[in-house]
Amino acid sequence: MAATHTDPFAGRQARRHEKRFRVLEEDIDHLGHVNNVVYVGWVQEVAGEHWRTTADPELADRVAWVLTRHEIDYKRPAHLGDEVIARTWVGEASPVRFERHVEILDRDDRLLARSRTIWCPIDRDTGRVTRLDASAHDPFYEP
Repeated sequence: MAATHTDPFAGRQARRHEKRFRVLEEDIDHLGHVNNVVYVGWVQEVAGEHWRTTADPELADRVAWVLTRHEIDYKRPAHLGDEVIARTWVGEASPVRFERHVEILDRDDRLLARSRTIWCPIDRDTGRVTRLDASAHDPFYEP
């Protein structure tokens, strides 16, 4: 029988983190709007910034993250010159798995895209999966 995992943060409010992006000419595809790959880059960039600015600095130096699953729903396009807001927060966590949510919004708070990603922590020196205890996740939630 498989062991079950209880998420110690279930029911706690996750802290939000935001990053703004300006749509540049190189972000535009042949249809005249932001290319889907750019949204994926924004998801990755806001996730990384959230980790680096929230995690314990020593841990952030020691641990990198590998994306193991990515889901994204595109709701409406962004265009050249638009300012978008990527808002992220964490979801379910375990010692070797970290769920993250991202919403990409226009300046009027309309949803452009929604993402759910699963990340795995790795040791920067060895490149191997590393286990994180609950204290590593704690700063990402309200007290």
